[in-house]
Amino acid sequence: MNDHDHPCVRILLVDDDPLVRAGLRLMLGGSSEVEIVGEAADGSEVGPLVDRLAPDVVLMDIRMPTLDGLAATEALRRRADPPEVIVLTTFNADEHVLRALRAGAAGFLLKDTPPAEIVAAVRRVAAGDPALSPAVTQQLIEHVAGGGQGSRRSRADTLLARLNDREREVAVAVGHGKSNAEIGSTLYMSVPTVKTHVSRILAKLDLNNRVQIALLAHDAGLLDDAP
Repeated sequence: MNDHDHPCVRILLVDDDPLVRAGLRLMLGGSSEVEIVGEAADGSEVGPLVDRLAPDVVLMDIRMPTLDGLAATEALRRRADPPEVIVLTTFNADEHVLRALRAGAAGFLLKDTPPAEIVAAVRRVAAGDPALSPAVTQQLIEHVAGGGQGSRRSRADTLLARLNDREREVAVAVGHGKSNAEIGSTLYMSVPTVKTHVSRILAKLDLNNRVQIALLAHDAGLLDDAP
């Protein structure tokens, strides 16, 4: 394995359906860029397997009998050095998917996604890039972001109060799905400065990724104005 070239991304596959696991193993087995290092049939098996196998990315089914993918994702992302999580789902705009993103999942994939796209998403996430296109995140938020709005609004307001004005502007721009380059040109700052602001926002608000910044900006009602 050549680290300078294309390090192989280690994947843990979590799904209670052995057919789904076999299908994914088969689909991804042909790629030299990813390696399935282990499988689990339930969320309760995930912690010990992550300890033993140190995967880079966990492909996580949401609905499982004992411990579902949401609880397993929350538990994983609370760890000191967690693997990235991509949620596997049958439906596109699904409240469970949104909850998984709130819990720190980096993105979601439909189970019938073509293998090359799954590999590409896994590689992006392992490299620390967003797995979701901002448009998809936006669509998902708009589609299922009702329910519990009041308590989420006050939590979002409290968290965002920790940011200074500049960071707040950056958070809103992230919420609107702008790339670092777009944010830089809109707010007249260099891309490295934008990245620094994003890192500070994540640290101050104790968040995992840009998707969570976008969800928070939405909850606080900051995305209702024109982008």
